[in-house]
Amino acid sequence: MAESVVSNRSGNPAHDLAQAEARAEKKRLQALGFAAITDLVGRHAQVRPDHPALILEDRRVCYGELYATMQRVACRLQDDGLQPGDGVAICAGTSIEYLQGFAGALLAGMVVAPLAPSASAAQLDGMLENAGAKLLLRDTSVAAAWQPRVGTPCVALDDAPVAGVPWSRWLAAPGALPTPFEPGPQSPFNLIYSSGTTGLPKGIVQSWLMRWMQVRRAIRNGYDQQAVSLCATPLYSNTTLIAVMPTLALGGTVVLMRKFDAGHYLQLAEQHRATHAMLVPVQYRRLLDHAAFDRADLRSLRYKFCTSAPFSAALKAEILRRWPGPLVEYYGLTEGGVSSELRCHEHPDKLHTVGRPAQGADIRFIDGQGRELPPGAQGEMVGRSNLMMNEYHHMPDQTRAIEWFDEAGQRYLRSGDVGRLDDDGFIILGDRLKDMIISGGFNVYPVDIETVLRQHPLVADCAVVGVPSERWGETPVAFVVARAGTAPDAGQLKTWLNARVGKVQRVADVCLAGLLPRSEIGKVLKRELRAAYEAIQAGASS
Repeated sequence: MAESVVSNRSGNPAHDLAQAEARAEKKRLQALGFAAITDLVGRHAQVRPDHPALILEDRRVCYGELYATMQRVACRLQDDGLQPGDGVAICAGTSIEYLQGFAGALLAGMVVAPLAPSASAAQLDGMLENAGAKLLLRDTSVAAAWQPRVGTPCVALDDAPVAGVPWSRWLAAPGALPTPFEPGPQSPFNLIYSSGTTGLPKGIVQSWLMRWMQVRRAIRNGYDQQAVSLCATPLYSNTTLIAVMPTLALGGTVVLMRKFDAGHYLQLAEQHRATHAMLVPVQYRRLLDHAAFDRADLRSLRYKFCTSAPFSAALKAEILRRWPGPLVEYYGLTEGGVSSELRCHEHPDKLHTVGRPAQGADIRFIDGQGRELPPGAQGEMVGRSNLMMNEYHHMPDQTRAIEWFDEAGQRYLRSGDVGRLDDDGFIILGDRLKDMIISGGFNVYPVDIETVLRQHPLVADCAVVGVPSERWGETPVAFVVARAGTAPDAGQLKTWLNARVGKVQRVADVCLAGLLPRSEIGKVLKRELRAAYEAIQAGASS
């Protein structure tokens, strides 16, 4: 009998050549110990100059144009006297110019600090000063009335009449070539500022190696020259950069959205035949709830990713049921170290977990005194990996506070999250230590109460916070968003919930809310819920 042979050829010579080139490029990159993302973008500009790199609405920028603009940015920075290692801040909404400026600054060896336009003026001034920013790229998404206290020169990315030089006049002349910069693996790549729930956000120094290792991970998840990443989270967010930077490094296409809208997202996914989606849980919920979801053709998606906020088992299961294909949840810190991965489609019985430690990650559990706990015991997670920040920028005390060292002197980073391993090595995540409620001397974890509350048929969303109590020190209070078209009674919900949780977990109150306050990447802002409840109580007692 003749041996059967499976051919990789499609019958289309151009397609077969492209596939062969993609496979060769993948092997080449996998063999590299380290590569600079900017060098890879330059290579694509030489080999595939007309391939689209960035798409935003009706505008397309191909790799040749992208790299040429990056060179103009780098030249202008160097002409203005900036040196490798100097800070360049960006505070703006999503735009093509944003990413051109970001990548161009990297090409010149600058350390880029993307800042949230929603931050207060005091926070923005503090972050600019901490970053040592020699230049600020901004647009009209930042209030024109805000003038940096530290006197940082500004460039207006949208050429709008804000304080600063218009982008189109600031760029170096076309064809300008910058002095080459060769980063080392530990050279600082960017500063990602923490959410800053209290005080000044901390600048997380991520290295070129850290970003390169994310590219290596992306290769395993199907990113290549034909990849199309649909990005609907803000560009200052590390969540977005985890998708954008590997896509550009590997020669794919990034499709941007200025603001997430479920219906428009579905249209763009179909129109551009998106292959990769990086979304936060609340965005998945809104997509599934959209009237057009079940009619949308989403078969082009190779991978769907989720990170940045708690991802309920029920939502994961619904996505697997209604949106077939690989679904991967990432859990970890922007600082790195603690990192896990759950391939939901491969482990549908583990949706209540955040998966196993990611490749190369070593995660351990410690008690309140910093002592390592045995397997299976619940404690704070600490971790180390090849994806770890260098430090908090100019904050040595905060850097030391997040570090933990084992008996061999190896450096780990503390997560601030409580968790434990199950018998199969999957991580069952608890709460943030700062969100833990100490009621009557007992530790109460809000996530345990929220898990029960979400089982009620009239509850669409919920959050539990601790509020001051004269009797118990702290006591749990639940905020509930009702399912559309329903009107649950808060008292009945409280009775239902308290009958199903432990005695110390019983809530003192249930408050109905139209929506839960969330950050731009979907995290529930529990501090706002606490403040709102305390204001309600103060008003009731006055």
